[in-house]
Amino acid sequence: MSRDMTIAVVCGGSSREDKVSRVSGNGVAEALKETYRNVIVMELDNSLPRKLIEVKIDVAFPVLHGPLGEDGIFQGFLEILGIPYVGSGVLASAVAMNKVVAKSIFREFGLPTPLDVVVEESQIISVDEIVKKVGNDVVIKPAEEGSAFGVTFCRGEKEIYNGVRKVFEYGDIILIEKRIEGKEITVAVLERNGVEALPVIEIRTPEGSWYDYEHRYTPGLSEHIIPAPLPEDVYKEVQRLAIKAHRVLNCRDLSRADFVVTDDGKPFILEVNTIPGMTPTSLYPDAARAAGISFGELVAHFVERAMERSEVE
Repeated sequence: MSRDMTIAVVCGGSSREDKVSRVSGNGVAEALKETYRNVIVMELDNSLPRKLIEVKIDVAFPVLHGPLGEDGIFQGFLEILGIPYVGSGVLASAVAMNKVVAKSIFREFGLPTPLDVVVEESQIISVDEIVKKVGNDVVIKPAEEGSAFGVTFCRGEKEIYNGVRKVFEYGDIILIEKRIEGKEITVAVLERNGVEALPVIEIRTPEGSWYDYEHRYTPGLSEHIIPAPLPEDVYKEVQRLAIKAHRVLNCRDLSRADFVVTDDGKPFILEVNTIPGMTPTSLYPDAARAAGISFGELVAHFVERAMERSEVE
């Protein structure tokens, strides 16, 4: 591929994750400059359509987190403009971003996922009904948010009642899951010669904390154990499940699947990220490095794949 291609790294936007997106985007741009001469960082705002057309972009590299960037809307816009882009297409992006829809697909294809109940803000449902379905130790999540925004852990009817009210501030559909105790595990999936799972990572945070927004993006507040200290059969199983999730959601190029693995070795898939973080503390680049792939090599690989798709089409 030509070093003279013009690549637009698109980041920012108006989601709650805009700051993280910009950090990721600038990191991706700097890494791409190791291979390509013309790399431009563009903000997801009202001026973006004009800039993409005027600059004559060869490949777009979305590094967007949250609504309008990760949920298929921006991908659809690029499809209309006919600009090749890195990552999953419209449908996979939309489905993976919506935890309710993604979990229904996981269940349909036999992927183990925590028991849950979906609640709409207009729906009348009692705490008793919630407890009967998923128990009284739960995790409440907005249907469409990333970076753990809005995620609330509740134990007991009073906490669940207050938690439901709190999480509705993030959207009018929420997911209430039975809480699974265990190790936080993540598996990066990469498409090269086929679809492969990179080394598995266990995420550890200080006792009494969890992998929330602060612990994700503050250096030193979380530890990434690579390879995750799991029994060999469990290690291979989470890799298999991550690849299966990537395929059933029809993801492309890359994804990252998050799991909880119980002490007796049972994995439960929580969600799939189609645009994983690319900050200095992010998991996907760590997994790639553990597989012997530098960050520069990784992002250039994604650009090459996008260009190859456009040439075939």
